[in-house]
Amino acid sequence: MLARKLRLLACLLFMFGGMLLALYPPARFSAFAQQPTGSIPTVTGTPSGAVVGVFLDLLQINVYSGPSDFLYPAIGVLLAGQEIPAYGYSEDQTWIQIYYPGVPNSVAWVYAPYVKIVKNGRLPQIISPPTPTLLSTPTIDPTLAAAFIDPVTPTRLPTFTPPAPLVIATFSDNALNNGRVPVGLLIFGFGFIGGLGTLISFLRGR
Repeated sequence: MLARKLRLLACLLFMFGGMLLALYPPARFSAFAQQPTGSIPTVTGTPSGAVVGVFLDLLQINVYSGPSDFLYPAIGVLLAGQEIPAYGYSEDQTWIQIYYPGVPNSVAWVYAPYVKIVKNGRLPQIISPPTPTLLSTPTIDPTLAAAFIDPVTPTRLPTFTPPAPLVIATFSDNALNNGRVPVGLLIFGFGFIGGLGTLISFLRGR
């Protein structure tokens, strides 16, 4: 009986507590996020201008330090479809100066037929840089070169000696009709006689 009363009391307390929570909702606390301190870095880039792109059918192209693939060395490459800022054309309109980081002054040159202008389609004409000078001019020591060259002593050409005249053998009629029996006729006669004897022997044996 006592246990039943305790259970009933517990139920009443639970219901009363639920009513109090419904009448007085919990207080809301506002939280303020901490604001970052310090300066925000600004992003800077290259000046806006013309942009060129490598044709997609080219795997890669070379980048040179000047407007020539013979007078200037190659200093890098550009891949197919890569776009890069451009500054201008060379005097002959066959090379384009581009922005290429990682090299002196971040300037390089590409062959104009390998790229196309994709933005801001006009490029000015730019004076080509001076041709680089070689550090040393290779020279050949004539004494050392002569040691590897076999001397050729001029000789006189042999004199031409005409060959002896060609002698053609001729046969006279007397040599052909000297009364002798031709050898061919004798061979034919002996062969005929032998064949005839063989035939007679064969017939007699039957």
